[in-house]
Amino acid sequence: MTQRERSAASRPLRSAATRGPLLVAMSGGVDSSVAAALCLEAGHEVVGVTLKLWGGPQDQGCCAVSDVDDARRVCQQLGIDHFVFNYAAEFERDVVDPYVDAHRRGLTPNPCIACNRHVKFDVLLDRARRLGFERLVTGHHVRISARSGNRRLQRGTDAAKDQSYVLYMLSGADLADLWFPVGDYRKDELRTLASELGLRTAQKPESQDVCFITDAAGRERFLAERIDLHPAELVDTSGQRVGTAPAVELVTVGQRKGLDLGGAPQRRYAVEVDIGSRRVTVGGASELAARGVRLVDHRWASGSVEGDVLAQTSAHSAALPACLDAEGQLHWREPQRRVAAGQAVVFYDGDEVLGGATAAGPFT
Repeated sequence: MTQRERSAASRPLRSAATRGPLLVAMSGGVDSSVAAALCLEAGHEVVGVTLKLWGGPQDQGCCAVSDVDDARRVCQQLGIDHFVFNYAAEFERDVVDPYVDAHRRGLTPNPCIACNRHVKFDVLLDRARRLGFERLVTGHHVRISARSGNRRLQRGTDAAKDQSYVLYMLSGADLADLWFPVGDYRKDELRTLASELGLRTAQKPESQDVCFITDAAGRERFLAERIDLHPAELVDTSGQRVGTAPAVELVTVGQRKGLDLGGAPQRRYAVEVDIGSRRVTVGGASELAARGVRLVDHRWASGSVEGDVLAQTSAHSAALPACLDAEGQLHWREPQRRVAAGQAVVFYDGDEVLGGATAAGPFT
């Protein structure tokens, strides 16, 4: 029995009840390539689509010219149609412009979450519905569970690749029109399946960086071309001046590198960023701790939640015990590292996503 047969036997495909046409978002990576193959194996008519999102310079991230070519050639290998949808204007409006504005206001944005919320699972999902596709399929490492008839987003089988944090905003209505076939597989299984199918993306490295910021120019140059950057004064928690930073707009809570502290031997971190006064307060690890997180812009899977949850504050951090009060504010069971304003905080019940919100500052 091949690895593909063993995987299929041990992890049944989660197919839709019908065999209507599926639109598969093809990023040019191995995950979406295998997702399309699994849809074909499940008996669906499949069409691949790659999104053209960024019209500026690009040397990393997803959806580069080479990624579009890889997606097209995988579709040729699978014998399915491939299209490119140009959402560059929507991407600029809903992802790039808010990213720049967040830095201007001293926030730490997550552009991948914004892209998923406003482009992939808003504009693209709506277009898939209007074009008559049964479901939109992506290669995200997540699953869909059902509780009392309500669809919930659930962590993927491969905990190291789980992407539920960046998809927390998906509602039950969204999930009814979505399918994540690779969520039941480990990454190594997917690469093996891709190799057995002869797909050109089988061993392609993963993309990890923000797609619209080039490795050559970096974030500072990208922002400097769009907003004014101002030097920051560094002070300790008593208000004494201890150093400088090149730009207050580039400093995020929890940052240690890039702060000129005059050779201070002890580790210090940014614990507060005041964009108006162009001042950054620094302190030790103990001063970085907070009792909780003030939250705004809540998105719930199925109604608001109060009480005990597990809370995750970055894509690769652990989910830690916390409690949500009646106003939806988060209180840690034990003090934790401060969460930068602008970052997402996602709530879990075990492996199921209950919802999430945006950090607005700490409870100290």
